[in-house]
Formats: sequence, structure tokens, C-alpha cells
Amino acid sequence: MTTTHPADEPQPPQQPYQPQPPQQPYQPQQSYEPYPSYQPYPSQHPYQPQEPWQPPGPPWDRAVPPPGPPLPYHRLALGTGTHRWWRPLAGTGVVFGGAIVVMLVVIVGSEIAGAVLDRPRDADGNLVWGGTGDTALALLSIALCIPVVWLAARWTQRRSPGTVSSVVGGLRWRWLGLCLAVALPVVAATLGLSLLLPSAEDGMPEATWAGLSPFLLGLATVCLLVPFQAAAEEYVFRGWLTQAVGAWCRSPWIAVTPQAVLFAAAHGWGTPWGFADLVVFGLITGMVTIRTGGLEAAIALHVLNNLVPMGILSALAGGLETDETAADMDWMTLAVDVPLVALYAVAVLWLARRRDLARSSGSVSPLG
Repeated sequence: MTTTHPADEPQPPQQPYQPQPPQQPYQPQQSYEPYPSYQPYPSQHPYQPQEPWQPPGPPWDRAVPPPGPPLPYHRLALGTGTHRWWRPLAGTGVVFGGAIVVMLVVIVGSEIAGAVLDRPRDADGNLVWGGTGDTALALLSIALCIPVVWLAARWTQRRSPGTVSSVVGGLRWRWLGLCLAVALPVVAATLGLSLLLPSAEDGMPEATWAGLSPFLLGLATVCLLVPFQAAAEEYVFRGWLTQAVGAWCRSPWIAVTPQAVLFAAAHGWGTPWGFADLVVFGLITGMVTIRTGGLEAAIALHVLNNLVPMGILSALAGGLETDETAADMDWMTLAVDVPLVALYAVAVLWLARRRDLARSSGSVSPLG
């Protein structure tokens, strides 16, 4: 139905066209981060065959810590990094047990040799070898303790046997020769002054010439075995025992005291003066060993201290059969011996400083 308006009725005016305002462009409500870029997979290396699995070795074969600082002589057992509190005890047991075994081996060997050679026996059933023979057996049984000490260092402490000799891992032969040159006049003076004492005749056998052949045989025996016998005592007492105690104690005086007392006890009990002299000898040579970094000075003095008197005794009939030792010393001999040993120590320490002798060592390589 159409609505019409009368002709005379005015029409309402029409509103002009109003353009619409322009629309804003589309704005996203939330910004999105782009996807992260993925790294390509690393290129795979060609197949490498792996070593077959090996079971772990015993504790003493495993890796050791890195080396530590330089060590003085009495602390060298700590140099490998394998030290445990029980190793010095185990090694000391090996040393003294090995010494007993060596002594038994020498006794059994002498019995076999006596049976083969049809040697006579005394009233107690012991073989009679004479003064030279008995001296040779006694010296040999002590001398064979050197390899026992080396084995103890190798087996129980996993270190080179040469570290018992010195901080450089072995004997310093030139230094040993120089110490022998210093010790010779000291020993000669000690012996000469001791012979002038009133009590010297009491301990000396009757001065009767032994004869050329017995003298040469006795002298050869003494010269061959005494250096090893004296060195063996130094390796056991100033060497092994000092380093065993030094593995626990830093003080050098604590390290040298037990070995000095044991050194005196090993010579038996004679007189209080003799025991005191041996203790002092052990203390002085022990400190010289630490201050010089090795056994050379102690070995030199000990070798000549035994070699010169025994060489003289071999020229006397029955001279090597005497039972007198340093343990039987009287107070007058003590008064002569101790100052001269101290003088030797002063001279050696002075020479060591002049020569800038090595007194400490770096780490000791463990043995595999």
C-alpha cells in the first residue's frame, strides 16, 4: 500500500549523504614470537671401537695424587702420595723379619759348607771356622740386610729403593768420597788417643804377629765385608727407621731418637758409657743424614770407624776373635770419641753448605 501526500503538503527536506569515517586497519590483539630456529643435529663421528673392560686393580696399583712440595730426607716416605699410617709399620716388620731370615740363611749355609768341608765343632756343637771365618759370617749376615731394606721400600711403600740412600734417589759417590777423606783423620785421631789411655791395654789382645797369610786373609775379609756391614747398619737405622718415624712426625729430632736408642741396643749391653756413646753416635749421624740429605756422611764415618780398628786387629794373632765392641767402652774413651764425632759432623755440614748440597727432594715417583 502506497502512502501519498497531498500536493500542497510540503515534503520534509532530505539530509545530505554523510560519508562514513575511514575504518582503522586491523590490529592484532596479541603479538606472537616467531618460532625458534632449530639447530641441526651434530654430525656423528665414525664408530670408534671401545677398549675391553678391565677389572680395577688392587689399591696399591691405582692412580696416585699429584706430587707435593719438596721433602727433607726423613719425610721421603710421603713423596709418592701413597702413604698410609700402616705402611711404616709393615715395612719395619719386613726389615726385621727379613734380617732374621737372612741370618738363618747364613747359618744354614755355613752348616752345609761345614759338612762338605768336614769342619770341626766345639764342645757346644758349633762349627769352628776360626776368628776370620766367624767374623766373615757375622759381617755377611749384617751386610745382606741392605737388599732387605730396599725390598721393604719397594713392597710396602711403593717407592724407589734409592730414596733410602738420599734425596736424589741414590748414593752420591763423589760426596761419599769427600766424606771418607774427612772421616779418615777423625778416626785416626780417635784410635790414636784411645790407645794412649790407661785402660787401653785391658781390651787389647796380646800383641803377637798373626803371620803373613792369616793377616792378608783377615785384612781381605775385613776390607771386603766391613763396608757393606757398616752401610747395612746405616740403611737400617739412619735410613729406614728414621724415614719410618719421619712419615708420622715432622720434627727431625723425633725422627732420629728411636733409631739411636735401637742402634745402641743392637750392639748389646756392655757398660753405661758404651751405651751412651752409641746413642750419641746415632743421634749425631742421624742429624747429619737429614741435614745433608743422604746416608753418605754416616756411612763414611761408620765404615772407617769399623775398618781401621779391625784391619789392625787382623794383624794380631787372635785379634778378630775378641768379643770387645763399642758397647764395652769406658768413660775415658767416651770423652775422646764424642767430641771427635761432633767435630766430624761440623766439618761435613760446613762442606755441604759450601757445595750447596741437595738437602730436600721433590716428589718421589711411585713404582708400578
